Amino acid sequence: MAKLIPPHGGKGLTCCLLEGAELEAEKKKAEALTKLPISPREKGDLIMIGIGGFSPLTGFMNKADWKGVCDNYLLADGTFWPVPVTLSATNEDAASINEGDEIALYDPEGDEIMATMTVTEKYELTEADKKYECEKVYMGEGTATAEEFWKIAKEDHPGVQMVMNQKDINLAGPVKVLSEAEYPTKYAGIYMRPEESRKIFEERDWSEVAALQLRNPMHRSHEYLCKIAVEVCDGVYIHSLVGNLKPGDIPADTRVKCIDALVKNYFVEGNVVQGGYPLDMRYAGPREALLHATFRQNYGCSRMIIGRDHAGVGDFYGMFEAQTIFDKIPKPEEPGKALLCTPLKIDWTFYCYKCDGMASLRTCPHEKEDRVLLSGTMLRKLLSEGGKIPDHFGRDEVLEILRGYYGGLTEKVEIKLHGAATGDNEK
Repeated sequence: MAKLIPPHGGKGLTCCLLEGAELEAEKKKAEALTKLPISPREKGDLIMIGIGGFSPLTGFMNKADWKGVCDNYLLADGTFWPVPVTLSATNEDAASINEGDEIALYDPEGDEIMATMTVTEKYELTEADKKYECEKVYMGEGTATAEEFWKIAKEDHPGVQMVMNQKDINLAGPVKVLSEAEYPTKYAGIYMRPEESRKIFEERDWSEVAALQLRNPMHRSHEYLCKIAVEVCDGVYIHSLVGNLKPGDIPADTRVKCIDALVKNYFVEGNVVQGGYPLDMRYAGPREALLHATFRQNYGCSRMIIGRDHAGVGDFYGMFEAQTIFDKIPKPEEPGKALLCTPLKIDWTFYCYKCDGMASLRTCPHEKEDRVLLSGTMLRKLLSEGGKIPDHFGRDEVLEILRGYYGGLTEKVEIKLHGAATGDNEK
């Protein structure tokens, strides 16, 4: 019997989502509690805490956890964790909330109480604290100094904007999650809890499972990465983000159709599972690659496919910084506290006319002019502007779906190209 990798943290899946009579009782109690509005990012984090995707977290981080994660990739108890998971409140809202209080976490967009929370700590996150978090978590090798980083980050980095726009007081404490919002119905058959993906992998007798992170439509390079992983693992989990993206990114339902078309026509279906998860992108590059590996471990994946510019934005990160960061992180010795999901590092991939097929910088000896450089950003720009798609950039079935999507748009969003999209950063 195959044995899957254990969940991160050494405590099994720590699920805070209530069900049955307990859920109904908590919903009734929540109506009488002080309601705190939450942001879309906090909503996604909350659902992941609820379904065990963020195991071993059972709530939002206190100041010691926040600082430990920023400084050393470690929670206060020594467990590896790469990105802060915090909840913010305005000074006005926080003034009426005391440590020890129970509050209801309310999603204003969905008009729904998502959870209850016992507040164990209130702490201020000053402008300096927010900048500190940005420099620790979002500043990569692509910018040499903090001064250089701040010249462009406030305008061009959506993750930095997200942090800087947080409210001024953070609230910490355990949660009881009451809802998975729209995800189980809107993405039925795609959205999965970790217990569900693990069950599928176990039924297929998989033990080595590689995860492919997707936020762009699946093009030939993604397909090639998956097929490399299928050759060396038992199977691949194509795990698509179904939360919020930045303007100009392609919505989840369209991306899911593209993946369906590829899996149906170009994969042995028994070797691939498609799933979706409810987070917003943070665009934190290397740190987000670590987060992706951390929660994929909870979903049952032992390997995380890491190609070029993973989870990056603009030119903030080195092309393979998301690979090398795995070699630099702390490795706690206490059982369960270290990250066990390891990277499957794959070089820059492309279609080569002279090789007459997909290749990488490790396998192809030819020149840049012989290659079709594949980039989700470039694909979105060409489709948005009605440009000609180069041969071998994407499968015809996928391009047909994407042309249909772009043809139905009434407003176009300008898409900026960067080094990873144009090939300017190619070695």
